[in-house]
Amino acid sequence: MMKSAGIEENLLAILDSASDSKHTPDANDDRLAFLEAVRSACIVNENPPTSKMCEAVFQILRVGKSLELITESFRLLNELDKRFPHVYLSEKEASESSHLVVVEGDWSPFLFNLENASRERGAGCRSISGPLDSLGFLQLMQELGEVANEGNIQALEIKSLRNMLVLQYLINALEGDFLPRNRVYEETMNWTHLRESLLNLLLSTRKINYKGLMKDCLTIMCGLFDVSAGISEDLESPDNAAAKLSHNDNTASALALFELGNNACFALQKLLIMIMDLDMSRKKADMQGSTTRADGVRTPLMEIILDEITYDTDMLSPFLKVFNEPKWKLEIILQYFSKYTTRLSTRTRRSNGPTEDATTFSGVLNCFSNVTSIRSITKKISADVVQVLLAHAFQAHLSLSCQQDADGIAASKDEGRSSSLAEICENIISAFSNLRRTDA
Repeated sequence: MMKSAGIEENLLAILDSASDSKHTPDANDDRLAFLEAVRSACIVNENPPTSKMCEAVFQILRVGKSLELITESFRLLNELDKRFPHVYLSEKEASESSHLVVVEGDWSPFLFNLENASRERGAGCRSISGPLDSLGFLQLMQELGEVANEGNIQALEIKSLRNMLVLQYLINALEGDFLPRNRVYEETMNWTHLRESLLNLLLSTRKINYKGLMKDCLTIMCGLFDVSAGISEDLESPDNAAAKLSHNDNTASALALFELGNNACFALQKLLIMIMDLDMSRKKADMQGSTTRADGVRTPLMEIILDEITYDTDMLSPFLKVFNEPKWKLEIILQYFSKYTTRLSTRTRRSNGPTEDATTFSGVLNCFSNVTSIRSITKKISADVVQVLLAHAFQAHLSLSCQQDADGIAASKDEGRSSSLAEICENIISAFSNLRRTDA
């Protein structure tokens, strides 16, 4: 608790004349003064913020109508969460497992607690500026989906920029809650830690269509990436940029979209990675019998992604361009190939090494080692799609190799079960050469 309830009272008094519906210059100045006062009291003087203070900052982010207000409130919320985390790991001895600390009674931007949700319903409809429940999160995603589908910077409103920042903050909050819980789960295999995570509570609710939400995430990520790429091209040509931006009443907002769009794409990638990590942990818990019927059944995100990029070929290339986390990117591509390639032996006249199947990148490349197997594959997957998949898989493989070198991971750990980088390079050249023979 803060050492004085009077500090909270004095800080909140700054907002007395700035209601959610009041957006005069004076009201906005009061909001900026409040944000600076909270930063001084909590960050500079290291006093933990109260729930009311956090909620007031979040309200400014959700209703602010100027770039300065929404960016400052967004920055302050992240600073507060970093300085005073709601969930963290306590220091431990070398021989001990990590201990998870959950600060009880802390404010949260999410409203999944049944008691709190009932209180909100009793007070009327959901607040447009308070914590979000699952339906509120779904509505936020749908509004961002409309922006991504339009792809028109001239129709941009401050609401769209605000929603991008709200989404980024919510995903940051999910990450801050999930990562320490997942680490403790990996050490203790206690599923309760992850069952109570904000991410699991969000995905487990029956109020929303989980598959639909995940498809929205993919659509928004690819759509915002295309919008940002279009703006980037315009900015590289000053004449085009001036012509387009001159028709926009808010040039600053249009320019901000490039940065916010890229950051929103990165945030959505973090969300997808967290969900796939949760799916992996959930699978382990299922195998150990730790889950119950109350945990429900959910389609793994990997399957949803594979279905989307398989049956919507227009999404394949944008998704692989924007999704750049190498480990999961390579796994997605390998899973894609495994649906269409037979498990071929890697034994050739030149190699007496171990057999590898299409679940490894070396195994996939060996499926393209001769024209006959390539013709069989390209009957199921077009040559254009194959080239895109191989190029991105090679890129991801190189990134992983660089990461391992940077982390000091010895290459000898993988000797005997994966090909060297030189062999991979030779095989990728061979694969494209053989592809050219079958499709000039």
